[in-house]
This record gives sequence, C-alpha cells and structure tokens, in this order.
Amino acid sequence: MTRLVKNAIAATAIALTLSAGAAPASPDSAAPTTVVLVHGAFADGSAWNRVVPRLQAEGLKVVSVQNPLTSLADDVAATRRVLDAQTGPVVLVGHSWGGVVISEAGQHERVKSLVYVSAFAPSEGQSVAEMSKDYPTPEGFKHIVTDKEGFLTLTPEGIAKHFAQDLPASETNLMAVTQGPVRGANFDARTTIAAWKTRPSWYILSQQDHMIPPAQQAAMAKAIGAKVVSLPTSHVPQQSRPKEVADAIIAAAAR
Repeated sequence: MTRLVKNAIAATAIALTLSAGAAPASPDSAAPTTVVLVHGAFADGSAWNRVVPRLQAEGLKVVSVQNPLTSLADDVAATRRVLDAQTGPVVLVGHSWGGVVISEAGQHERVKSLVYVSAFAPSEGQSVAEMSKDYPTPEGFKHIVTDKEGFLTLTPEGIAKHFAQDLPASETNLMAVTQGPVRGANFDARTTIAAWKTRPSWYILSQQDHMIPPAQQAAMAKAIGAKVVSLPTSHVPQQSRPKEVADAIIAAAAR
C-alpha cells in the first residue's frame, strides 16, 4: 500500500469520526479567550457590530452567532457549533432572547463566564412566557406582527419607539429592514439547564427598556447572582452604549 493511499485512508477515518459526533477536544488554557456573541429576537449577528472592534482591540477573538430563531433547540445548536469550534476559554454573551440560549448552551466545557445583556435568564424548566407572567406587558409588544406561520416581527414604529428609541432614525430604519423574524412558539419553550448556576455571570440592565421590564431584569440579575451594570438605555445597549457593554464583557474575560 502506497503512502498516498495510507494517508487518504487515515484522513477518511478522521472525517468519519468527526461526523459521528466525537467529543470536542478539551479547551486549551493557553489559547486566547474567545467572546461568543448571541443575538436576540428581531435582530441578527450584526447587532454586535459596535462592540466587536472594541473587544478585538483588547486582543480577544470574537465570533457572532447567526441564530435561525426557529426554535430554542435550533438556536442552541447553532451556538454549540460555534463553541465546539473554539480551542480556548469562552465568554458567552446573550442579548434578550439570546439569554435563554446561553443559559442552555453555557454548560459547554469551554464556557468560563456568561454575560446577559438586557436578557432573559431562566432557570431549569422555565420558559420566557412563564417567567414574564407577573410583569406588565411591555409597550413594545403592542407593535409585534404575527405572520401565518407563527413568526413574529416588530413594526418600524415598534423598533423606532420601543426597541431602540435611543438610536437615530437612520439606524432604526435599517434595523427594521434587517430584523430576524422569531418563531412565536420559542417563548413557550422550556430550558433544561441553567448554566449560570455553575458559571460567574454579569448582567447589563437597561433602565429604559420597553421590551423586557427593567424590574424583571433586576429580579433576574439578582436571582442568578450576577454582577450588574445598569445603563440608561433602550433594549439595545450594545448599540447605544457599546463601550460600557464591551467593558463588562472584557471584565468577564479577565476574571
């Protein structure tokens, strides 16, 4: 058997092993820290564009997940694929609905800390609908449109006045056009893991939030024992106060 054939057989065996779902290698503590950013509903990975360069300037590797927003399981799977691809420790960051995703995916062996940005932080067995039932319906929810397949979008007015009211019209117009529709049933999906129970957590609280009540955010931050950074922002502090959001993520990475 020639060396070329042997190499080809070896390469095939490795590929088959990986495709069979072999466990990822243990994290390399000498490798640089990676920040994995998970966007929420009515958004996509570009929601972190103002934070990314600030993190990179600190020498951090950054990956922004593109969630399909089709189910909790699908979003968690997309995040886990990114986590599997890293070689060093990870700071896992979630905005809004992304907080549910990182609570479920954050048990991954590479994740060393969690950062919730105006986000839901459920315990095991909780859904967004359940954990929100004791709070008044946020103003922004009056501007949600449901299509025939059960996917939700925000109207341009909803984004301009309630999702990102501290951003200029030129930006909210673009956000309305590029938003990611979210499957409404996602908010009834129950988590099976609460990664914050085994990971140090930070919580960035938005004081002028019209999508998740600030009082609810404060209660969740307290429940998970997070270090709280409170900002006078809309639901998208990563866009209106990117420096402060980046600083919190950098602190989580430095811990």
